[in-house]
Amino acid sequence: MIRSNINLYRFIRGAASLLALVFLANGNLFAQNSTATIRGTVSGENGAPIGSAQIIATNTNSGVQRVAQSNDAGFYTLAGLVPGSYTLAIRRIGSAPQTRTVVAQIGTTQVQDFSLTTQAAQLATQVITGSAGIETKSSEVSTNVTQAQIAKLPTSTRNFLDLAALSPGVIVTEDRTNSTTFKTVSADGQSASSVNLFIDGTSFKNDLTAGGIAGQDASRGNPFARNAVQEYRIIAQNFKAEYQKASSAVIIATTKSGGNTWSGNALVGYQNASMIGLDTLQRVDKAANPSFKKPDYNRTLSALSIGGPIVKDKIHIFGSYEGNIQNRASRVNFTGLPAAGAFPSLDTVNLAQYNGNFQSPFRENLWFAKIDDELNDKSSLELSFNNRGETDIRDFGGNQAFQEAVNYHQNIMVGQIKYNYFVGALLNEAKVDYSDFRRNPKPNEPGTQRVYQYPGGSAVIGSNLSTQDYTQRRLGLRDDLTYSGFKLWGDHVMKTGASLDLVKYDVLKDNNGTPQFTYSNQVDCFPTCGTPTVYNFNSPFQLVYATGNPLLNANNTQLGMYAQDDWSPVPRLMLNIGVRWDYESHMLNNDYVTPQNVVDTLTRYNALLPHPLDLSRYVSTGSQRKPFKGAIQPRFGFSYSIDKAERTTIFGGWGLYYDRIQYDLYSVDETQKLSHPTYTIRFAPKGQAPAAGQVAWNDSYLTASKATLDALVHSQGLPEAWFIDNQAKVPRSKQMNFGVRQLVGDFAATVTYANVKGEDQTALNWANFGLNNTGGCCNSFDLGPHGFQNFLYMTNDKKTYYSAIQVQLDRPYRRLDPGSLGWGAGLAYSYATRSLSGADGLTDEFDFPNSLSIPKHAANDEKQRIVANFITDLPYLFGIQFSGLGTFGGKYRQDVGCAARFCGFGTTGNQFERGAFTVPGTFPYQTIDLRLRKDFPSFGRSLTAVGLTLDVFNATNHNNWGCYDTGDRNSKSFGKPSCLFSDARRYQVGAELNF
Repeated sequence: MIRSNINLYRFIRGAASLLALVFLANGNLFAQNSTATIRGTVSGENGAPIGSAQIIATNTNSGVQRVAQSNDAGFYTLAGLVPGSYTLAIRRIGSAPQTRTVVAQIGTTQVQDFSLTTQAAQLATQVITGSAGIETKSSEVSTNVTQAQIAKLPTSTRNFLDLAALSPGVIVTEDRTNSTTFKTVSADGQSASSVNLFIDGTSFKNDLTAGGIAGQDASRGNPFARNAVQEYRIIAQNFKAEYQKASSAVIIATTKSGGNTWSGNALVGYQNASMIGLDTLQRVDKAANPSFKKPDYNRTLSALSIGGPIVKDKIHIFGSYEGNIQNRASRVNFTGLPAAGAFPSLDTVNLAQYNGNFQSPFRENLWFAKIDDELNDKSSLELSFNNRGETDIRDFGGNQAFQEAVNYHQNIMVGQIKYNYFVGALLNEAKVDYSDFRRNPKPNEPGTQRVYQYPGGSAVIGSNLSTQDYTQRRLGLRDDLTYSGFKLWGDHVMKTGASLDLVKYDVLKDNNGTPQFTYSNQVDCFPTCGTPTVYNFNSPFQLVYATGNPLLNANNTQLGMYAQDDWSPVPRLMLNIGVRWDYESHMLNNDYVTPQNVVDTLTRYNALLPHPLDLSRYVSTGSQRKPFKGAIQPRFGFSYSIDKAERTTIFGGWGLYYDRIQYDLYSVDETQKLSHPTYTIRFAPKGQAPAAGQVAWNDSYLTASKATLDALVHSQGLPEAWFIDNQAKVPRSKQMNFGVRQLVGDFAATVTYANVKGEDQTALNWANFGLNNTGGCCNSFDLGPHGFQNFLYMTNDKKTYYSAIQVQLDRPYRRLDPGSLGWGAGLAYSYATRSLSGADGLTDEFDFPNSLSIPKHAANDEKQRIVANFITDLPYLFGIQFSGLGTFGGKYRQDVGCAARFCGFGTTGNQFERGAFTVPGTFPYQTIDLRLRKDFPSFGRSLTAVGLTLDVFNATNHNNWGCYDTGDRNSKSFGKPSCLFSDARRYQVGAELNF
């Protein structure tokens, strides 16, 4: 609590000082696009443009108004609108006034043209049927997730990112009740680290570790309160120049604001073990095991939000809370234990005492608060704050005792101030944000760890091995300007801006800081192959232990600049032309100095290594590494309406997109592999003299002090040395798309061809291993006599390839009045090929022996995927609402046999496809989630709706198999799965109160 208060105080103090400076220096400031735009033309009865017409947009929730005026060409723009429903009114002396209702969605540009009729006197306003908010003239490949979908579609854990799967080409990992799965989003055949999330314009990019979105790389929690998200947009390809630090997709979300009436929402959802079915593998286990017990589990999801006016039409406030309480049990089961008396020393340990079911509690609290003030008719101010805190006792079970559990802490705090200024054709915003991302897993029971390897299996008891504490603090400033008054060969909306982020990284990475002692009956091939060395569990044969300085910190300045122009040379044509440039001062260890003993060893033996290194690139004196200044990113898009009514549009685009290199794997480990190395010590059997490469065992080592163990491992252990390329490239992608968009009644249909190539992605290779003359594995050079285990070096040889036909069909949910049938539906289909070179998998960080030995091959190559959703109100069936979300996946190609670089070329290259996709066949992957909601009559004036909900997840109880045996074709288990990717059918009940 003290830490949070200090962070909040620092944020308010720093932001207030900075804003004061900004106001004094320059009023022309603008922030990240979490807003919407309405633009169009005003013409007369004869089609001639009309200037000086006044267009007033009134937010139907808050009453806040924005005003624009048409120019001599009849063109007008209302940019920077808070997403929501607006009443558009147009007035001009001598013309009949008109009003219409328009839904402006986040990141979209609504085209609203007016045709005025001449009128001598001011008569009644002409009311025109409003638009549903379908955008037609975008060049982006994007999907908008509406408030109706967020509130009404079934998702298991209320993670708002679940619905990102509504966008073709986007994959969201599943929620599991009794396994450790983490919620990540990936797109375009690239890894989750290539994605970025913006909430109210603030980046949630994880600079330090994998996963892309802060807090999602190793957590079952949610990044943000779902009941605080108004809507969001997934831009899978061709996003504009204002977005940064992503090479696959960006997600932009806007939060809710208070309105002119006080309103709120409270809900609760509950699920326990009796509401979860047994999957196929559990049923087999139950049949074979009379003592089988379904794992304990219960989960309570709660949410509360309220918002309203402090001053009507001027000052509004909104706040929300979400809680996620999960209690699950993990079963520790040491199987195949030797019979009593077989190994007397092992009997004294009594491993069976560690078996049983143990609680694994998860707790998460999400807070959000926001206040906005319409200062005057030209400016507004907004202040928001959110905090995420969670704990999770996990990572035990199976052959790992409860003592092995990790206590996973995570805290994410973001605060921001936004100031808007708008006059005439000029729109300016300022944004200052402060974020503090902390990820802190540590042993739940500190101590030592013991591993017992016996003929029937293995057992792990004692403490978890590692303590980590990653903190990423960022002060962000953004300065942008939008101007829509420029006219040259058509109408322009020009936008330019710059961002400055001052980031501080503090890392404690004490991996393997817990001493690990491993026991066995006998050990083969040590110290030499021949007669096994017998230990009989009397003493450990090995110690793995890391020591040294686990701390590292750095400051990083991130600068971004861009300019873009939305240009309409003629009314039906829109050109989006932009360029972006990004810079980071300390993405890698720019001032790192390679230790002299490493330099000497590499220099002396470099020519003998299977892969010699270029010393000018892999030895650093602290001055060779320069910040990358070449991240110039041109981006181009177009859209052209075939017909005057703009119901048929062709669109396309091309762009270059730079991401960034994660700080943890390269900068941290390059230093820590030498400053905090992990050592492996081999012991002689108890009471025996040590052979070459062994150390005499002493029982005191089990309780020895850190100083004693440090001296022990330094006497025998060997560190690794990692080499980062002084000329390292920043990962990037080239994106291209072409498509057609068609309005069919209330539906918007889109067909797109998308192509994305990821380049210069990073991996680590082995310098002391390489392919032999036959192309198999491996030649090696023994670095042990020269003081090192391995030499690993960084390359940019990893590439991804994505090519897809994508189809979208969407009808936004709409209900005209309380007694009518409201419904909405959508479908996202993709036929895609995904390939990878320079790595075995998307998340692989190490390529053995090197990236160049791994040719281009299918990876994550699911050919077909359909994601469908629907919401329907059934007013004649007692106020029941029915909604659903279905995902269907097709063929999935996998490599078969031993990789060529291990077994020699000509022995592999065969692939098989699991499942099938045929019409009217079935999809191998299927999950259908359904929700029923029953609304009851109001109980008093203040209570507007009470509802009960029933969710059914995986309603068809489909087995989504995984872990296929792709090794030996002659094996009886070849092509057969051994695990499931999703849970069996499960239910959840809930209640919701709107007031």
